[in-house]
Amino acid sequence: MATFALICIDKPGALAVRMAAREAHLAYVAARRDLVRLAGPFLDEQGQMAGSMLILEAPDLAAVQAFSRADPYVAAGLFERVEIRPWRVGIGQLP
Repeated sequence: MATFALICIDKPGALAVRMAAREAHLAYVAARRDLVRLAGPFLDEQGQMAGSMLILEAPDLAAVQAFSRADPYVAAGLFERVEIRPWRVGIGQLP
């Protein structure tokens, strides 16, 4: 297994899109705990959700790409950009 950071930045002014798709997104992530180790939103200066970061352990990049494509946030058109980067723990530990 390899570890990846999935970094997703919302389109400007897309909080309503995020909120409309949020329950479906949370259910999707909860159902994929076999891959998802950590996840949470980025916040803007006002403390509003403005993106997402997920740490995934997956067999390969293709599995993370498939996970990302199937995310309800992606289907809703929430993200301005999505980046997947190989990652490793330097300090601390994953659950």
